[in-house]
Amino acid sequence: MNLSRYQPWVNLLTLLPGTSLTLLTIAVAFLRFYNEEDFRFLGYLAQPRVWSNRLTVAALVVAVVNFCVEWNLRNRETNRLAQEEQRRSEDTARAADERAEERERAARRARIQNRWIILQVQYQVAPGEDTRAALGNFVAFLQEYGE
Repeated sequence: MNLSRYQPWVNLLTLLPGTSLTLLTIAVAFLRFYNEEDFRFLGYLAQPRVWSNRLTVAALVVAVVNFCVEWNLRNRETNRLAQEEQRRSEDTARAADERAEERERAARRARIQNRWIILQVQYQVAPGEDTRAALGNFVAFLQEYGE
C-alpha cells in the first residue's frame, strides 16, 4: 500500500495541534483580560471568563495531543535512524565477508600455483616416474577442482 500520496495530509495534521494550541491560548488571553462590555461589538457574549475557562481546558487537551504527536514523530525518526545504522553495519559486515572470501580464494589459487611450480621444477630436476605420476595426479586435481 502506497502511503506517500497521504504525506501532505499527514504533514498538515502534525501542524494542527500546535496551531490549535496557539489559537486557543490567544482566545483564552483575549477572553480573560476583557470583560462583557468589551464584547458588545460582537453582539452579546455572556460570561467571557466561563468561556475562557472552557478554552483553557481545551488548550490543555490540545497541548497533550501535541505532545503525543511530537513524541510519535521523534520515536519514528529515532527508529528510522537506528534501522539505517543497522543496515549500514550489515552492509559493512557483508562487504568484509566478501573481502575475506576473495582473500581465501586468492590464497587457494596461490597455493595451487605454488604446488604446480614445485612439481614442474621437480620434474625438470629429476624427470622420473614418481614426478611424472605426481604431475598426472595434479593435472587430474586441476581438472576436477581447478578454477
